[in-house]
Amino acid sequence: MVTDSILAALIAGTATLSASFLQLRSAALREAAQGRTATARRKNRVQRIVLLVIIGAAGASGFALSQWLNEGERAAQSALQRELQARVAEISRTTSELELTREGARAEIETGVLRRIGTDGVTVVATVPACRAELAAASAGSPPPSATAEAASAPPRSCAESEVSPVTVCAGIPASATVTEVALFARLADADTPWSASRFLPGQESGQARFAEKYAEGAPEAGTRQVCQAFSNWSADHARTVRITVRYSL
Repeated sequence: MVTDSILAALIAGTATLSASFLQLRSAALREAAQGRTATARRKNRVQRIVLLVIIGAAGASGFALSQWLNEGERAAQSALQRELQARVAEISRTTSELELTREGARAEIETGVLRRIGTDGVTVVATVPACRAELAAASAGSPPPSATAEAASAPPRSCAESEVSPVTVCAGIPASATVTEVALFARLADADTPWSASRFLPGQESGQARFAEKYAEGAPEAGTRQVCQAFSNWSADHARTVRITVRYSL
């Protein structure tokens, strides 16, 4: 690739050579026209030799100048390229640091949120029907009309705890969390009793209802695990609303 500096040097050298050749040509023509003596011809020959030397030196100097300019330009381009590469590397390093900082900040924020949730507790609420509805759903076949009339006129039959299937209520927590408390609550479905006054202890029986003595934990999956508590309601008259609050630490 011919740069501007080389092109300028070539043009200058070409102009110098052209002017020198024109001068030699003019001198030769004048000598031939005037018919000078041998001494004058020798003198002119020496002048031509000197002029040729000057022309050669001028050409060599022009070539050297063009090479020097070219080397300087290449050095400047190399320095600029190194500086650009250094800038690109610095930008890449800064971008990586910012990405790591952003990821670290996001992880710290997420951990802080999860810790706050763990302190407040993860709450799950469910409604458990009266055991009368469960027994009716479990009945099979169609009773005779007389039996249906008798069942309608008879008072609801009381249930036994062994006749009902416990309902399991589960709350999701982070897989790495440590459970610090599982608070249990239950109240009549249509009651407005404050939850603070409706707390149960594990294994405690109250109003034909009971929570299991221990909670169960599921296997971690997708970064979370389940904390579950079973609840049995064998009351034939009342459905219940149950609530569990799981607190944990990270």
